[in-house]
Amino acid sequence: MSLLSKFATVGGATLVSRIFGFGREMMMASALGVGPVADAFNLAFRFPNLFRRLFAEGAFNAAFIPLFSRSLEEEGEEGARRFANEIFSTLFTALVVLTVLALVFMPVLVKTIIAPGLAVCVDDPSAGGDVISCAARYDITVTFSRIMFPYLACMSLMAMVCGILNAFRRFFVAAAAPTLLNFILIGVLSWCLWTEADKPTIGFLMSWGVMIAGLAQLAMVVVAMRMAGFGVALKRPRWTKGLKRLLVLAGPAALIGGITQINLFVGQAIASFKPGAVSILQYADRPYQLPLGMIGVAIGVVLLPELARALKAGHLREAQHTQNRSLEFALFLTLPAAVALFIIPEPIIRVIYERGAFDPSVTPVVASVLGLYALGLPAFVMIKVFSPGYFAREDTKTPMKATLASAGANIVLSLILFWLIAERGIALATTLAGWLNAGLLFAGLYRKGQWQIDRELLKRTALVLVCSLLMGGVLIVEMIEFRDWLQPSSALTTQILAIGILVASAMAIYFALALATGAADRRLFLAVLKRKRPPPPPAAS
Repeated sequence: MSLLSKFATVGGATLVSRIFGFGREMMMASALGVGPVADAFNLAFRFPNLFRRLFAEGAFNAAFIPLFSRSLEEEGEEGARRFANEIFSTLFTALVVLTVLALVFMPVLVKTIIAPGLAVCVDDPSAGGDVISCAARYDITVTFSRIMFPYLACMSLMAMVCGILNAFRRFFVAAAAPTLLNFILIGVLSWCLWTEADKPTIGFLMSWGVMIAGLAQLAMVVVAMRMAGFGVALKRPRWTKGLKRLLVLAGPAALIGGITQINLFVGQAIASFKPGAVSILQYADRPYQLPLGMIGVAIGVVLLPELARALKAGHLREAQHTQNRSLEFALFLTLPAAVALFIIPEPIIRVIYERGAFDPSVTPVVASVLGLYALGLPAFVMIKVFSPGYFAREDTKTPMKATLASAGANIVLSLILFWLIAERGIALATTLAGWLNAGLLFAGLYRKGQWQIDRELLKRTALVLVCSLLMGGVLIVEMIEFRDWLQPSSALTTQILAIGILVASAMAIYFALALATGAADRRLFLAVLKRKRPPPPPAAS
């Protein structure tokens, strides 16, 4: 299977999950709108979800896969199973202890980490809309957090199983499992809307839906692992050389691989000081996560095993070629997506969310946040491309320094900009921190001679940027032409038709320009049409 085919497999499964996630978010916006219950659910869910992203897309993909692959190659399947049992037993024990402690001390966690703004909240008697006291907001956030926290344990164990599947080059099930969460929450929301449940009840049932989804996802990947002929057993935890090496790699890798989620988590914690701000950030995050998840996650999952194999086999030229083509692929898709999301965020947000409990006055604010997030989209995908260059070489110290610098900058910028421009400040801080992190990661690889930019990458990057900007110019003209169709007063079907025309024409123009200018690899395009693999790169002279 070619590198592009693997990207397509993982990206396709992730795309399906994100589309259903879109549907889930649309239904949630209609049911809860921007209010205290929506804030409480998003705050409570962000904490275990942060760890899901850190483990699934960071620590285990970055640390477990190279070590497991080495055990598999050097000691055979029996050695790999022994290593997996060591890790599983320790991880399971640690997660049980962590979950019990978190459930007991959840009120403290909410006040200090999850939603510090609730600790200084002051009731406003003149406030309109959903008026829930600060004490009630705090109580429901604690309740939702307690219900959902075990999801963290399920996802951490699932991450290890997914690492095993990825090491065996079985990418699809691991990428498709998150769809179960969206299926279950859509089912919960459908039932709630049908029975006209009140908002606190909807939040309560959705929290239990998250917990059930975690168990279902874990079961799904365990069955896939068993079908692959591999299994793990729970034994007495022991301190071993393999466990020590994993912890040395996984700690920094979790920070590096999950920097996007860390930035979003920090942003939401700061946003808890303003009622409604958490929900605004969450609703803006969903459209932006669609291309980020489809492209970034696919690259992060596939690139690391491929690089690790090439480097361990001493195929340095193959590793360099893989890195360059991965960055080329990432920029080819993310640059036009970023331009489009920056230019037309308001019509998109209006069509997706503006119904039910979602007030039309919130649309411009959510749209402006989405536009700022969009500017950071290429950076966050590039982080997914650059990080495996370190992880495959078992180097976590260098990227950890870059990540800590980025996280520090994000906290400082968020604190400053939030008081100046509220939610927009947090989005801008997240974007600037992402570009800083991507720049530092690339500089480290380039300085060490571990990334050699080839002429083809430079040429195509410049052409992709030009094609994306030209496409953006056409979108602006079309926005003016279709302005009457895109007005809030227009029928929903008319707005959807207008956006469909904008998106379809933008894609057609971009891909036509890309093929005409050479921004897209014509050989690869023709190979895909003919269902053949692309020709290999020319031999080194």
